[in-house]
Amino acid sequence: MVIFGAGAGPYDVPDADDDPVPARRAPMTTDVGARTRRERARTARAKVASRVRRALLGLLMKLPGGHSSPESLLARFPDEALMPLRRDGLDPVPALGELRDREPVSRLKMPLGLRGWLVTGYEESRTVLAADPHTFSNDFGHMIGKVGIAADDDPGGLGFADPPAHTRLRKMLTAHFTTRALAARAPRIRQIITESLDELAAAGADGPVDLQRHFALPIPSRTIMELIGVDEGDRDEFQRLSAARFDFSGGQVGNFDPILEAIELLKVVCARQRSAPGDGLIGQIISEYGDSVTDVELAGLMDGVLTGGLETTVSMLSLGAVAVLRDGALGAAIRDDDTRVDAFVEELLRYLTVVQVGFPRFVVRDVTVGGKEMFAGDVVLPSLSGANRDRCLGEQMDRIDIDRPASGSHLAFGHGLHRCVGAELARVELRMAYPALVRRFPDMRLAVPETELTYRELSFVYGLDALPVLLG
Repeated sequence: MVIFGAGAGPYDVPDADDDPVPARRAPMTTDVGARTRRERARTARAKVASRVRRALLGLLMKLPGGHSSPESLLARFPDEALMPLRRDGLDPVPALGELRDREPVSRLKMPLGLRGWLVTGYEESRTVLAADPHTFSNDFGHMIGKVGIAADDDPGGLGFADPPAHTRLRKMLTAHFTTRALAARAPRIRQIITESLDELAAAGADGPVDLQRHFALPIPSRTIMELIGVDEGDRDEFQRLSAARFDFSGGQVGNFDPILEAIELLKVVCARQRSAPGDGLIGQIISEYGDSVTDVELAGLMDGVLTGGLETTVSMLSLGAVAVLRDGALGAAIRDDDTRVDAFVEELLRYLTVVQVGFPRFVVRDVTVGGKEMFAGDVVLPSLSGANRDRCLGEQMDRIDIDRPASGSHLAFGHGLHRCVGAELARVELRMAYPALVRRFPDMRLAVPETELTYRELSFVYGLDALPVLLG
């Protein structure tokens, strides 16, 4: 997993078995009262930026070196630690599969002297993901006090929480993502898809068009904004910020302003709905929980919903489209037979596994997994992309087979306590969007050779920068 963030000071990066030796840190100014209002605001903004970086990219430790270029930051991580995020087009690099077949639970060299494990086997990953929090914990508190990590560095949210905090936060969301609740939203989602296809047709009438910008992005973006309860007048701004999250032209660690703006805008929306709750998720949570949930807490939770329900589905729609354009038989299968759509979506979820690595687990008590003894304090990273290609799931797992038995047993949404709360929403969108696309544009093709497509390198959520197509 790529670990990015605003370092609190320079640290040497020892090998996994070395003791971390922090360098001397510059004195910090603590007299807040002497700062100007502008300085305080800038300091608060920096703190929010730091937390968001950690939340989005799975921070486990402070990144050494402070504010450096992406290239210099990556150079300080052992190549072995980055391997689970490397891809060759749609596929994980062969080295990941070779490691899984040879050693499904292996030592992972990590910076800052942390003792790490990479779990690539399917059964072993399920064991870790399904374990109780007294064995494998997600609580960020296990990192506090280590190599300069403070309580303020906690990214918050569901991913770095154990019960009862996790239970409380998840309860606020689950009722809104049930099959029954989503069935009521299905007609509107279908309408959003139709509108997006119309816009795609208009944009691509005279030549190449970016399928990601005009199809893959607006469908989940509009769906999740309406679910959250963003007013019509704010949606254009959220749409702009949603699109900006995917603009990596400035480097992979430099594009956090849109995220910060989105959180600040969500705080405004939450505060506004305190006096007049809307019928979306924000308003319903305020109506049910009142002052027991703060605007800051609610805005953070909603940004997690926005990110989790947006970026992953955008990537699935884009990468799935590449798979369809590569193999015309896949598109024909769902264009002509509705009964095959569910199997098609499940197999693509398994094959693509856009969330490449699960949230880190901290070993609470000594335990043996896959024949390897893990000790309390170890950090464990489940490789979801590796596990979903495990041979124990069937033959030829490195290719798409929509007739594959039990294709729904994949780990694309995780497993256990921290399984993605929005999994069913993603399924609803994918099951509607893919068939609608291939039926509307049966002659669609790539506008560039597939080898010229640019993918996000070393990204927690794998995806494309753009997907130029000709609609035909």
